[in-house]
Amino acid sequence: MREEFEFKAKTAEEAIEKGKAELGEKAEGMEFEIVKLPSSGFFGIGATPAVVKFYRDIPESKSAGALDFIKTVIKNFNIEADVTESETDDGTILLTITGKEAGILIGHHGDTLDSLQYLANLTANHRREEENRDYTKIVLDIEGYRAKREETLRALARRVADKVLKYKKNYTLEPMSPGERRIIHSEVQGIEGVCTTSVGSDENRKVIVYLEGTNPTSDRFRGRGKGRGGYNRQGKNRQVNSETEE
Repeated sequence: MREEFEFKAKTAEEAIEKGKAELGEKAEGMEFEIVKLPSSGFFGIGATPAVVKFYRDIPESKSAGALDFIKTVIKNFNIEADVTESETDDGTILLTITGKEAGILIGHHGDTLDSLQYLANLTANHRREEENRDYTKIVLDIEGYRAKREETLRALARRVADKVLKYKKNYTLEPMSPGERRIIHSEVQGIEGVCTTSVGSDENRKVIVYLEGTNPTSDRFRGRGKGRGGYNRQGKNRQVNSETEE
């Protein structure tokens, strides 16, 4: 990407000085070239000024297109919100949306946010594969939602693991995104006596928290017929919801 500025004056020298004066400190990092020398014309008729171009090459942002895409979404939703960009130590680009109306873009358990993040990644990387450039990971967050949701899921994983150990029954959580399932798996890994596995497909894929050494899909632990999940204290099938849980 190239940034360019043109300046006109009676002479090339004056055009150069004009450019330096108007660009200020910015001119120090720029090159310039004389695009056109002045012409006096015929008896002063048809005289043209000198034209000088200042220019510099700007490396394309890793989030090129993604930031503009998110800003367009905000504008189309007609909500008051701002987007800021930052980069983590591993090169991930974090786009953060803030504003009192930004919550509308989160959706149920972050499904709208995840969809926007997916589209932002497509936008940022649509040319990178063709140009043989490294893939850039874009993470989209709204008012710290992702950290709050992660803590909610980790707390859920601990509570369900406690129930599995206490009642010796397996529990099936509601369907979750791949990222949310990874959080559950990660948290339960540190709890002795319980394990996790994923079942189902696509949007209906869910996590089972089960006793170590048992078969998580065994009828003995998950019930029969259409029922899914472990049993509650009355022996009925149940599926744990990440919001209500109890």
